[in-house]
Amino acid sequence: MTPRLLLLGGTGDALRIARQLAAQHVYSLAGLGRVPDDLACEVRVGGFGGAEGLARYLETARIAVVADATHPYAAQISANAARACAATGVAYWALRRAPWHPQPGDDWRLVDGWQGAMAALARFERPLFTLGREPLAHLDEVPAHQHWTVRCLEAHPGHARARVIDARGPFTPEGERALFDEARIDVVVSKNSGGAATEAKLGVARERRLPVVMLRRPVLPAAEREFESAESLLDALAAAHFLRSTRQ
Repeated sequence: MTPRLLLLGGTGDALRIARQLAAQHVYSLAGLGRVPDDLACEVRVGGFGGAEGLARYLETARIAVVADATHPYAAQISANAARACAATGVAYWALRRAPWHPQPGDDWRLVDGWQGAMAALARFERPLFTLGREPLAHLDEVPAHQHWTVRCLEAHPGHARARVIDARGPFTPEGERALFDEARIDVVVSKNSGGAATEAKLGVARERRLPVVMLRRPVLPAAEREFESAESLLDALAAAHFLRSTRQ
């Protein structure tokens, strides 16, 4: 039987990889965003039931390799994947996107988690949140002196003191400048996701001498093979014959 790959996704890099997978492989999504319907491979939506449930799935689905291309802040998913692979003897590969690093002129305020971010924002009035869905759970907690702009992947009505923008990168410097002007942004709140797709906001913040409240990355488990880019992971998957015969 041809070895099967389980690709853990939910990022743009993961979708790029999934588009190259042959039909017998599986692309796994948590189900929080749009589910692609144009892939040759199998698409699985929903959780596995922790590390133990994932281990059972790996055995029943006869998975030979797990490729973890989840978000750098999806620490629990990565931890479960590493544990399940160790328990079943399945190879664990991971895309570990390089983080951003502060450049001359940057004013980064490093924090841990939501409470740290809110403490760092106390004196600002017009923050731009680029943390994904997390701020949506706190829209009723917007301080009276603030108006939030929240950018994430899903639509939400927001309210009088919060605007929610559903948008997916890549974002351009020109587009980010227009957003900063329109929303009168005075501080950016970001995860250190790395990659080029969402980096433009940092350059605009640098240009305007605006601070960036940056959430520290979580510690992720070690993998048997680690890759810094989607292209290097695709090359490894091609060498292992997990991709379709013609790469797009």
